[in-house]
Amino acid sequence: MQVLENPTPNLFFTGKGGVGKTSLSCATAVALADSGKKVLLVSTDPASNIDEVFGVHIGTKPCAIAEVPNLSALNVDPEAAAEEYRERVIGPYRGVLPDAAIKSIEEQFAGACTVEIAAFDEFAKLLSNQDVTEGFDHVVFDTAPTGHTLRLLTLPTAWTGFIEDASAGTSCLGPLEGLKAQRQLYETAVNALADGANTTLVLVSRPDQAALDEAARTSEELAEIGVKNQALAVNGVFKSADSGDAIAKAMEQRGQAALSGIPSALQPLPRRDLPLKSGQVLGVPALRQLLGDDDLPATADTGAEIVVPADLSAIVDELAAQSHGVVMTMGKGGVGKTTIAAHIAVELAQRGHKVHLSTTDPAAHVANAVDEIPAGLEIGRIDPAVEVARYREEVLASTGANLDEAGMALLEEDLSSPCTEEIAVFQAFARTVDQASDQIVVLDTAPTGHTILLLDAAESYHREVTRLTTGVPDAVANLLPRLRDPDFTRVLICALPEATPVHEAAELQRDLGRADIATYGWVINQSLAPLTITDPILKARRAQERRYIAEVVDDLAGNAKVAIVPWRAESNWSQTATADSDAA
Repeated sequence: MQVLENPTPNLFFTGKGGVGKTSLSCATAVALADSGKKVLLVSTDPASNIDEVFGVHIGTKPCAIAEVPNLSALNVDPEAAAEEYRERVIGPYRGVLPDAAIKSIEEQFAGACTVEIAAFDEFAKLLSNQDVTEGFDHVVFDTAPTGHTLRLLTLPTAWTGFIEDASAGTSCLGPLEGLKAQRQLYETAVNALADGANTTLVLVSRPDQAALDEAARTSEELAEIGVKNQALAVNGVFKSADSGDAIAKAMEQRGQAALSGIPSALQPLPRRDLPLKSGQVLGVPALRQLLGDDDLPATADTGAEIVVPADLSAIVDELAAQSHGVVMTMGKGGVGKTTIAAHIAVELAQRGHKVHLSTTDPAAHVANAVDEIPAGLEIGRIDPAVEVARYREEVLASTGANLDEAGMALLEEDLSSPCTEEIAVFQAFARTVDQASDQIVVLDTAPTGHTILLLDAAESYHREVTRLTTGVPDAVANLLPRLRDPDFTRVLICALPEATPVHEAAELQRDLGRADIATYGWVINQSLAPLTITDPILKARRAQERRYIAEVVDDLAGNAKVAIVPWRAESNWSQTATADSDAA
């Protein structure tokens, strides 16, 4: 990779979950260590699997990797850091406030914001702690997925401005006095990130239009905060070795089409394309081969038949049995939940149901996933920017009406947090679901369990202490029991048959479980398992899918239904029916 030709002291790898960010960061660390440099590999990803990659336990202190002289690694544990952070803030109130109040505060500190703040706190200490980093030529960071990284890197800038203007109070970030004490630490960390002589940020993507678009947004937003020394790694570029394999040919063409239309923000960046390989990146020998053009040995195929769950039509048949309610497709970015939602909505409408299809995803366009809109199907969109503006105006006019200047600054800071968008979108979502009493509402990208619990806890808390200020809208009050009613709301969790997407989906399921929302079904998307293929690399990749399909079917799904959707050459179902049927 070009970043290895003249590497900066700090190297950051970032990208959506499942693009190969961990593999590339580990391989780069090994390559630098093999060249004679002293290297520290750090993971700040809550879903980190560098332990699995190296085959050794890696703790929160630097530990030497025996197979790679000069290489040490550590895991920053964001969850543990977040727990310490929460207790530091909440502890003084235990036994003073009512239990309902404590529950509300705990839920406010249970979201992604707190985990990211705590992780950044640990990361900033590491970046500034010479006792840890002294003696290393390079520190390679396997950072969190894109959305997390953006907030993790940009929040300190907002904190600095807020601390300048506010002299007292607390916010969702914790007591202001605590922030003031950390101010110099955070400034040092942000300055180090923006220093191109010290830091390179490697954007990791796949040869897929959605992943490249996400990388472009990341590039632009990071450049705005001064992180301009960037490079691009496109992982998993496929070239077919079998001209007779129609699926392989279509996959190669789709990847090349995405790369030929690479977003303008990425075009000036130094770029390295890495080929799709047969084997999994596990162990030091595989890491040493990853950055080269040679293939990795394929995982031994046991020859056992891959148990393929039913296709999506079986789930659609059951959803069509009732004429109202909510269907929610959920999952991390890039797993195809928009296409799944659009397909389900079209199928239900074609069976005579009245259907409203909508999305809360700012990057999704459900209308583009539907070729022809059948009678009975209405398509809408919840625009996060519009909803946040509406919510801010409402809160500032009510809660902010009687606040002094310092109080207003605190409120403005709270309204700038990522949680605000989630809550604002949730309220719009509630208004949409309110229509589901006499039709089926299919929603692409639903609110998380944390958002639901946050509103539910806040409602209970305000009821307890009788100081509700803005009130909970009727649509929200009615929505909570509806979402918890499995006969009214059907949640479909979407994932790809790969390690990171499946494990991130499992975390989402646990999050929903905290809010007492059951999973109706799992959809394993873009799978090679149901297809007839002859290309050797794709056959090896299909064999790798077995363990992740089995993990969903045998462990994660429980009593929920499981459906599998085959890889398709195009995003829309109708455009690929022929290709799929020809291949199968």
